[in-house]
Amino acid sequence: MEQTWRWFGEQDPISLDHVRQAGATGIVTALHHVPSGRAWSAAEIAHRQATVAAAGLNWSVCESIPVPDAVKLGAGTTVFVMVRAGQHTPEWLERFAETVRKIPEIVEFYRMTGEVDYLLKVRVADIAGYDRVYKQLIRSAPLTDVSGAFAMEELKLTTSIPLPPH
Repeated sequence: MEQTWRWFGEQDPISLDHVRQAGATGIVTALHHVPSGRAWSAAEIAHRQATVAAAGLNWSVCESIPVPDAVKLGAGTTVFVMVRAGQHTPEWLERFAETVRKIPEIVEFYRMTGEVDYLLKVRVADIAGYDRVYKQLIRSAPLTDVSGAFAMEELKLTTSIPLPPH
């Protein structure tokens, strides 16, 4: 059995030399400085491996790889769906809105101005997941057009709201 020690990188107050002196032969670590959701670069991994090896230890366990929560949960594909209503009546809206509320993959729902009547943000695992959502939408109420745009990369995501200046 190998004795391992969790090490938080160069910022850890316990040095690798001290870990080795305590009897450990392996390190449990991750690239803790890399924000969750950002891929680890090969250079960062190689640097961590070299640092651990230079101290005479093995990188025995990769504690965690930062992966966005949506990917972990099988919903790593974001689709923005633009809908043009087939009718503009309160009854139509209630029927369509009720369908949207029942589809858990639809995480945001907006009534818009301009060329598109409604904008939906959909989180699914893949194109097949989007197709299932699409089919539920087109069965719900008469629609003039449904278009999906797949996000290639999420560049910013925040739930914070800027406060107005005082």
